[in-house]
Amino acid sequence: MAKKMGVTMEVGNDGVAVITISNPPVNSLASPIISGLKEKFQDANQRSDVKAIVLTGNGGRFSGGFDINVFQQVHKTGDISLMPEVSIDLVCNLMEDSRKPLVAAVEGLALGGGLELAMACHARVAAPKAQLGLPELTLGVIPGFGGTQRLPRLVGLAKATDMILLSKSISSEEGQKFGLVDALVPSGDLLSTSRKWALDIAEGRKPFLRSLHRTDKIGSLSEARAILKDTRQLAKKIAPNMPQHHACIDVIEEGIIHGGYSGVLKEAEVFKQLVMSDTAKALVHVFFAQRATSKVPNVTDVGLKPRPMKKVAVIGGGLMGSGIATALLLSNTRVVLKEINPDYLQKGLKSVEANLKSLVSRGKLTQDKAGKALSLLKGVLDYAEFKDVDMVIEAVIENIQLKQKIFKEIEEICPPHCILASNTSTIDLNVIGEKINSKDRIVGAHFFSPAHIMTLLEIVRTENTSAQVILDLMSLGKAIKKVPVVVGNCIGFAVNRTFFPYTQGAHMLVNLGVDLFRVDRVITSFGLPLGPFQELYSLWDDLLRRLGDLAGHRIGMAVKEIYAKAYGDRMFRSPLTELLIKSGRNGKINGRGYYIYEKGSKPKPDPSVLSVVEESRKLTNIMPGGKPISVTDKEIVEMILFPVVNEACRVLDEGVVIRASDLDVASVLGMSFPSYRGGIIFWADTVGPKYIYERLKRLSETYGGFFKPSRYLEERAMNGMLLSEPKASSRSRM
Repeated sequence: MAKKMGVTMEVGNDGVAVITISNPPVNSLASPIISGLKEKFQDANQRSDVKAIVLTGNGGRFSGGFDINVFQQVHKTGDISLMPEVSIDLVCNLMEDSRKPLVAAVEGLALGGGLELAMACHARVAAPKAQLGLPELTLGVIPGFGGTQRLPRLVGLAKATDMILLSKSISSEEGQKFGLVDALVPSGDLLSTSRKWALDIAEGRKPFLRSLHRTDKIGSLSEARAILKDTRQLAKKIAPNMPQHHACIDVIEEGIIHGGYSGVLKEAEVFKQLVMSDTAKALVHVFFAQRATSKVPNVTDVGLKPRPMKKVAVIGGGLMGSGIATALLLSNTRVVLKEINPDYLQKGLKSVEANLKSLVSRGKLTQDKAGKALSLLKGVLDYAEFKDVDMVIEAVIENIQLKQKIFKEIEEICPPHCILASNTSTIDLNVIGEKINSKDRIVGAHFFSPAHIMTLLEIVRTENTSAQVILDLMSLGKAIKKVPVVVGNCIGFAVNRTFFPYTQGAHMLVNLGVDLFRVDRVITSFGLPLGPFQELYSLWDDLLRRLGDLAGHRIGMAVKEIYAKAYGDRMFRSPLTELLIKSGRNGKINGRGYYIYEKGSKPKPDPSVLSVVEESRKLTNIMPGGKPISVTDKEIVEMILFPVVNEACRVLDEGVVIRASDLDVASVLGMSFPSYRGGIIFWADTVGPKYIYERLKRLSETYGGFFKPSRYLEERAMNGMLLSEPKASSRSRM
């Protein structure tokens, strides 16, 4: 029977009090749990029948850490006093300085605050394969219950900074090797060994060790300083715009120079400052926003159960098809891959094999698992194998007639329960399914390239798509380790549509005389992994980017026409890409684009591309008075990203997404928008809708319709509302 939330204490005949945390599913440290722990430790220390204490978690898990809901409450109310006092009151005074020895019995996981409690105990006994780590930096804060001080003292400074800075968890086996775990015992012996260990400390047979007072693993001050110097360099590289990494190193250093207790005091003070930082607000927002995507009104709340997807067919073995097939195989789903001729099929099967090999070489997959995955794949040239598939994902080129023909064929051959999905990134699903009868089975399964690595899956529904089909695809998405976001049907759907102005803004700047390499530098220092020109083609025009040959180029142009037809009044047309292709620069395919690509080294800017840029500037002829404009870095960011925000407003206005936070998650996972800025809408709300509106209005007066503010943005700016606030009456397409 599941225990309810709380902390219990049972004192055995051996004089050991076992204190158990119970807050399913991961025993997170919510405020009532923290109060309960304080009460039980006080009680155990005062009772004469208690000689020693064991701390453990209910249900095979020690603790997943501090309850993140508290951060959300603090951010909503601005009231920092909602954060319970834990570090000194509970961890130092009641636990570590307890007169009675205390042993942590750890299994399943001890993460964040959970591991910090375990480190305050006088010994740690663990079951095999438990996960131990301090992932707080991923939420914009630092460990706040003494973790910055105790972990270096238990595992050494180099290992501790590596674990904290990279939010890397280790197994209990590795923990034993480094000294974080004192004994590793089978799960069934965990409590009995821990009780005995606690009594051995009480009776002087084992040492009574306080982690915070240990210095044996810290080494000399000069060694410590050298490690911290390297760690600062690493922080600069991996987190240039995030304050928590540097703050964390400062706090660790404080403890090394002035002693552990001094470090704990500084940690508590810095933790409180970081909780209220924009970075923490953004990262906590993304954390909860991602959870919210799994709630879809009239789909997940009407009592339906997802059906199993045992066998899935993928049509088209190109870059997307082979990537989708790989993702399915990795989750033990049988896959039939169909192509139109033996050459293409061989190529597709080889791509899947190469994807798996690459995961093995990067240590993400064992050879054994790769072999098992590959054994679930079957390549075919006809539809004979489609008679018993649960789902078909069409991943052929963006050609309306071809897609319509395929859908007509699969409707006839597949079983009546089979889901008919398309991986189109631009074409209206109603048009794709125009010629078939079972319109309730049609759905968009829009993966992002490379499909076996990128985590976003846009599930696109039409007015006819059944709730069961959406639920099944959501469930499959989770099984293949994607984050499914349900969106409405329109050209480009949510992500590609929101971001189509991104590259155009960059092209406009270059045609106005701004250095294209500077544009890339500014955008990467804002936090996107690549600037708009660092990949040869635009983000939404991904066919062009993937194929890069003449056929791809023609299809890319067709895609552009689809966008132009839908959103032509707010597009900026630039001849730069065509001129680039004409000059024989196909990007990574032939090693030359805006950059020179050489194997094994970073792309280098190619100065000879400037003649192509000059030609483009002559043709567009938009430089005021023929002279390059002068802009600040901030203005570059605004001219590229404010039009994206503007399109995001239209997406919200038309009800293409269920909630604004879905678009935040999609922008972070699909477009690598920096998570520490909270996603596109959250960031825009931070900047301020009024400021964005006024800026776009001025830009549109100077440069025309591309920057014209949308009605939704104008309304929000005028009424002092946030873009993310739900609409009173929603014209939803969902």
